[in-house]
Amino acid sequence: MALKKKIGMEIINANAAGIDVGSKSHFVAVGQSLEDVKEFGVYAEDLVILCEWLLSFGITTVALESTGDYWQNLYVELQKHGLEVVLCNGKFTKHAKGKKTGVKDSRWIQKLHSLGLLTSSFLPDETTEILRTYCRQRTNWIELAASASRKMQKYLKFLNFRLDVVVNDVCGQTGLKIIEDICNGNLDPYSLAEHRHYNCRKPKEEIAKALHGNNRKDFLFGLKQEFDSYNFFQKKIKACDKEIEQLVKQEIKKSPQKQIHKTTDKPYKRINKNAVDIKNFNQIAFQYFGGVDLMAIEGVSHATVMAVMSEIGIDGFRKFKSAKEFCSWLRLAPNNKISGGKVLSNRIPKGSNRLKIALRHSANAIGNLKDTHLSNFFGRIAYRKGRQAAVSATARKLATVIWTMITKKVLYNPPTEYLFLDQKRKMGLVNRIKKQMAKFDIKPEEIGIGNSLIPNYNF
Repeated sequence: MALKKKIGMEIINANAAGIDVGSKSHFVAVGQSLEDVKEFGVYAEDLVILCEWLLSFGITTVALESTGDYWQNLYVELQKHGLEVVLCNGKFTKHAKGKKTGVKDSRWIQKLHSLGLLTSSFLPDETTEILRTYCRQRTNWIELAASASRKMQKYLKFLNFRLDVVVNDVCGQTGLKIIEDICNGNLDPYSLAEHRHYNCRKPKEEIAKALHGNNRKDFLFGLKQEFDSYNFFQKKIKACDKEIEQLVKQEIKKSPQKQIHKTTDKPYKRINKNAVDIKNFNQIAFQYFGGVDLMAIEGVSHATVMAVMSEIGIDGFRKFKSAKEFCSWLRLAPNNKISGGKVLSNRIPKGSNRLKIALRHSANAIGNLKDTHLSNFFGRIAYRKGRQAAVSATARKLATVIWTMITKKVLYNPPTEYLFLDQKRKMGLVNRIKKQMAKFDIKPEEIGIGNSLIPNYNF
């Protein structure tokens, strides 16, 4: 009988282990035999025993899946014991076979890691992680406040208080004062209309007409409860703002070089009411990034800068070798699938994160601007491929600009649009001429065109 040939693969990580993370237990494999697999609990004492067991086998690097939130405490404990931890995406560790158990998964992860087939996911530094916790908690409170606001408007309609018709924002200054007065028992439409802000477009008489309601007791009770909930959520948002401001200022104080930077005045940008309430936010962000002014980019708001600070941080940008890698991590770069020399698909891969969403919001805002470098780029893409594709393309361009500014410490200096388009037109003309000459194997001297006629285009 002919002997079957075995294909061997080079072992990259000799002292590697694999962990299948679970909610109630963790399966740890230091080899491929059943004796090399052991189950541990999830309590703090169990995690310490797990790490000591790994060290007893001389393990230096460990791979585990990012399963829910169960990996975080284990990840911290492994790092405390001096182990190199590779946190990988679960879709990269799927077993080839259909059967799935904790023992098999841990052995499979150990095999992939020992062969060097797993790549680590991006994790921010400790300060950025703390800031991210505050910002995400703040976002949760904003969503709850928005839900309470919608319910308030529902009860106002049930009461036939058509405040939404005469006021642009029910939760603005005029709307909240009127709702507060209603909850306190004042149902007189004319006295309620006295809360009109001077910027309100509708006169007091029309506001009073909109506040003649049926005054049902049950609807008034529901309105008062939702108003109390809205105020409660607003207090929680302000508490998050204080923690965010304190943490950012502490980071700036740690570096005397950052405190030297002073930003310059720039065109006014409208501030969303849900933006972080930090005084002199432009100056603080300018110092936090070490003299890089992200607010100078058109369409970039306080929310966008806050997302960059909390989701990736300054040190996080250095983990990406190029802007292309950064855009690929954000899933803003096309996922080209090529087979047989043909491009089968070039769509952006599925998946998202909060920074990508913030960049897309900024890109959408850029599409509403006029006569700027990025808005003209948005318009060219939207004309050819539609607005949705233009939002993705502009978000990718924004990501490239931000990565370049932070990593290379350069200013945002967009080219003059006329010169940019003129240069682009000339380069296109030169490239077309070069292709035609190469097609017919013609040299410039043969048709009387010297290199000096087009000196700056690498002819």
